[in-house]
Amino acid sequence: QVFSKTPTGLVVRGNDTDQQALLQFKAKITDDRLRVMESWNSSIHFCQWHGVTCGRKHQRVTKLELQSLKLSGSLSPHIGNMSFLRVLNLLNNSFYNQIPQSIDGLRRLDTLYLTNNSISGEIPSNLSSCSNLTIVRMAGNRLTGEIPAFLGFLSNLKVLSFYNNSLKGSIPPSLGNLSSLEELALTYNALDGIIPETLGRLTNLSIFLAAANAISGTLPVAMFNLSNIRFFDIGENKIQCTLYTDLAITMPYVEFFSVRGNKISGQIPISITNASNLHVLQFNDNRLSGKVPSLEKLDKLSTLQLTVNGLGHGREGDLNFLCTLVNNTKLEFLFISDNNFGGVFPKCVSNFSNTLLQLEIDENKIMGRIPDGIGNLVNLEVLYASENQMSGPIPFEIGRLQKLNKFFAHINFLSGTIPHSIGNLSALTIVGLDFNNLQGNIPLSIGKCQSLLELTVSYNNLSGPIPPQLLGVSSMSIILDLSSNHLTGELPVAVENLKNLGQLYVSQNRLSGLLPKTLGSCVSLEKLFLDGNLFEGPIPSSLSSLRGLEALDVSNNNLSGEIPEFLVGFGALRYLNLSFNNFEGVIPSGGIFKNASATLVEGNSKLCGGIPELHMLRCNLKTSSSNSLRLKVAIIVATLGVTLAFTCLLILWIGKKKEKQATATSVENSVLQLSYQSIVRATDGFSTQNLVGSGSFGSVYKGVLEASGAVIVVKVLNLLNRGASMEFPG
Repeated sequence: QVFSKTPTGLVVRGNDTDQQALLQFKAKITDDRLRVMESWNSSIHFCQWHGVTCGRKHQRVTKLELQSLKLSGSLSPHIGNMSFLRVLNLLNNSFYNQIPQSIDGLRRLDTLYLTNNSISGEIPSNLSSCSNLTIVRMAGNRLTGEIPAFLGFLSNLKVLSFYNNSLKGSIPPSLGNLSSLEELALTYNALDGIIPETLGRLTNLSIFLAAANAISGTLPVAMFNLSNIRFFDIGENKIQCTLYTDLAITMPYVEFFSVRGNKISGQIPISITNASNLHVLQFNDNRLSGKVPSLEKLDKLSTLQLTVNGLGHGREGDLNFLCTLVNNTKLEFLFISDNNFGGVFPKCVSNFSNTLLQLEIDENKIMGRIPDGIGNLVNLEVLYASENQMSGPIPFEIGRLQKLNKFFAHINFLSGTIPHSIGNLSALTIVGLDFNNLQGNIPLSIGKCQSLLELTVSYNNLSGPIPPQLLGVSSMSIILDLSSNHLTGELPVAVENLKNLGQLYVSQNRLSGLLPKTLGSCVSLEKLFLDGNLFEGPIPSSLSSLRGLEALDVSNNNLSGEIPEFLVGFGALRYLNLSFNNFEGVIPSGGIFKNASATLVEGNSKLCGGIPELHMLRCNLKTSSSNSLRLKVAIIVATLGVTLAFTCLLILWIGKKKEKQATATSVENSVLQLSYQSIVRATDGFSTQNLVGSGSFGSVYKGVLEASGAVIVVKVLNLLNRGASMEFPG
């Protein structure tokens, strides 16, 4: 062991202690896929090992920096022996288990980076011994327990970051003593309690992040006057307070301000609009009401979120604040959905910067037309205008929005036709235009939207045929809903292209003809609704390939034939409606047909049977028996015909043979030479009325010859019975 003196006269252990501590640290590494630890060997001095920095004078380890090296293992307790260590940086690795208690030996430690590992347990209480700490970053781990109050006495602390852990309890008021604190990050934990008033004393604080916890109570007014704040986020908590229009918010440097997802009521303070450095302003998901002030000074604003409040008065003038943003050249996201905004959709939106990516104004009371100038927003990707009171046509200029990805305008009073310029929107994935007054044909150009995943245009007045071009969009994989319109013609065979489609609705139209066999190619279908049309003919057997169906409705059509047996084997089927058609035959009793609440079959007068709960007529067994009897009779007649043919040939052969052998000329010994036709006529076609008797080898018939009136007896042998031919002597 080597000892030396420091300038203060303190005797310290030699550098072999650090080397042993490093080797113990290495021994705890269980995964070193980048082979970092291979350099940690005796061939070079440990001060030259990867990630190790030593002081020049005493060759003691002052820094251990192993960030982002995909290391895995637990932290060795021997780490506390490196008493000269000032920087410990292990961020972005996979270290696990607890922080060793021996960390209290690192009295010179000023920087501790353990972010993004899998470290568990509580924050060690003896960390308080590390009085020189200025930066503590432990975010993105599995820490539990409470935030220790002693941290408030580490007077040199500038950064304290514990976000994305599982810490509970309240924020210690003692943190208000950290006059040098610049960053306090506590987001994504399970903290409760209130925000302490003492935090209002942290005048050097520039980052305060406490979102996504369960913090309640009111927000200390002093927090709004932390003049050095740049990022302020208390969103997604349970904070209850009331804001007033004249509330003084003195945050001249704030760039990110969010109180989203709380229970804050009142009005938006006018003073927030003086924060000219704001990039993100989030008041969404609260209980705010009243007027939105002018935002003219916020020329750097990129995101404005006001959704899910009670803002506006439901009348003209509510949206004037939008026009104060026209000179903003940074605006990308504008969200004002689910409020009480009224009045006409302002045309000034057409003058917004072409940097705008998302415009969401749905669930308000906005009236008027979608302005033609909407086509100026050439970088727009999302347009939500649903559930308003908008009228007039969809502007043709919408076809200029070639980056538009999602377009929702359902539940309005839009009229006119769907513009064929929609075919220019090659990036379009989702379109929702349900519940409007749209008319005319579905434009053929929509077939050019080859990225389309979902199209819903139900409850309109669309007419004409379903364009095959639409069904040729093979990317369609979520929903195609054309129901409740006035569409005519057949369901095109091009439906076979929708192999990835999950839900198809064409209900309540005037579609006719046979169901195309190609419908069986839609093997991903889970819901298929064809009800309320004029379809006829049977359910195609090709539908047996739709084994993932959960709901099938073909009710109120003119379909006929028997219920396909393959429906019994559809294990995923939970709803089946076959009612009011012309189906016939026996209702199956297996599979979904065992569930009367999930199976509807009424209105098919030719159906019978099924489980009693369906309340259908019992099948007529006589009818079934007669059908079976007919089949048996047909088989017997065919067999009898063959037998008669063989028998008659045998009679003729025997007759000829006896004729040659006959020597007597008496009537008793003579043999009649008769044709088969004369025998048939004589016995009246072997009528049962002429049947004299029957035995094991055949039947005996009497007959009268037409030519002479002589009575004859004919024996018909059953040659299928062995021994029948022996009835004739040789």
